Amino acid sequence: MNDQTAVLGLIDIASNSRGWGFLRYILGTSPFQNSPGLQFCKVLGSGFNGGFSTKPSLSKQGFFCVFDSTHNAARFVESSAIVKAYQEHAHEFFLASVQAYSSRGSWSGFSMSCSNLNPPENGPIASLTRASIKPSKARQFWAKAKPAEDAITLASGKILTAGVGEAPYLRQATFTIWDNAQSLEQYAQQGAHLSAIKAAYGQSYFSESMFTRFRVLKAQGIWQGKHVQIS
Repeated sequence: MNDQTAVLGLIDIASNSRGWGFLRYILGTSPFQNSPGLQFCKVLGSGFNGGFSTKPSLSKQGFFCVFDSTHNAARFVESSAIVKAYQEHAHEFFLASVQAYSSRGSWSGFSMSCSNLNPPENGPIASLTRASIKPSKARQFWAKAKPAEDAITLASGKILTAGVGEAPYLRQATFTIWDNAQSLEQYAQQGAHLSAIKAAYGQSYFSESMFTRFRVLKAQGIWQGKHVQIS
């Protein structure tokens, strides 16, 4: 049975810990590497105010880790030294544990293994969209990205949204949580977002991309001033 489970963390580094936060980028994934069952890991920055922006944030960060089992993911959340360190240095801290039920594409050559799960009929789902943007297409991409981000702020059924990435401008990702699959579909299949997706594929904006949807096993914490609790 495939039990692969991902953990996404979002952190707003406290003002008196900015040096510690900057060191996260230098150390990269090394503090995570001894975590049992770890299959994939990325340390991420965020856009200005935690959004999807060409301007990077000086304090908001994230990480995305994939584990071979729910057990090892839970062990990481509950007892990992790096998770505790992030909490101790955070003004805001959020964690989500999720299992993929649909995924296509890859991230640095890694592809998610989808559980034999159907989308939940009711209850929250999460979405992760990430892409390596071709430099020659960056201007066109960002022209489409801003209207899509503006639209998501008004979308009904959105619980949480975060713009993250490995590098400014060219290696970007968006993580969102929704009340249910219907809310996500309503946003994804209309307006500015649909226009952006059609342009991205029609004009080959990306050198690599991954689009994944997840069941939310557990999510809790604070992001952009909003308290989230899902279990």
